[in-house]
Amino acid sequence: MNHLTLTAGSLKKEFNRRVIFDSISFTLHEGEAFAITGRNGSGKSTLVKILCGLLSPTKGTVRVSVEGKEVNAEILFRHLGFVAPYLNMYDEFSGIENLMLFGKIRGLENNFAGDAEELLRQFNIFERRHDEVRTYSSGMKQRLKFAAALLHRPEILVMDEPTSNLDEEGIAAVRSVIAEHRRRGILIIATNEKEDVKYADAVLNLDERKLR
Repeated sequence: MNHLTLTAGSLKKEFNRRVIFDSISFTLHEGEAFAITGRNGSGKSTLVKILCGLLSPTKGTVRVSVEGKEVNAEILFRHLGFVAPYLNMYDEFSGIENLMLFGKIRGLENNFAGDAEELLRQFNIFERRHDEVRTYSSGMKQRLKFAAALLHRPEILVMDEPTSNLDEEGIAAVRSVIAEHRRRGILIIATNEKEDVKYADAVLNLDERKLR
């Protein structure tokens, strides 16, 4: 039995009667990576939001199972981390305050401060941890989003354009995360970057509506 499984069944999404995609089906298991590609407007971000439970499909289902038991949609956030350029942090809080807040929202125990600081070091923003996020560059904010997504050590990591706004150092840190998470959980990447796609075991091209 697989410890971890994510299954998308016949997903369809319409906006204002326009079909964005239809009949999207796949199953992912622990230790697998999945890439979603396609031109701008093809539905990459819409699909990852559906997979994360942030958006409802017009038709179809997304099911996550851990140890053979289906995870209730209301607690999916405990098992999933999501990173995207369009997600916002709290600008009036510092970097460490953001992480402590997200940790409490996720119900982590009080001893996660050390993990938060280690993640800030990993993404090279530890020295700015007490500065308000409003003073961060776009690349620093993107790094902080990764730290927030990884704080609860999710089994499933979903990333939409993960290297957006990052310099070479930030990209190297993210690709290290990609390689590590691919070994221990489920990884889903929405991207057109060839270097990111090469980590995937399977690729869904939304332009061609084809899985390979």
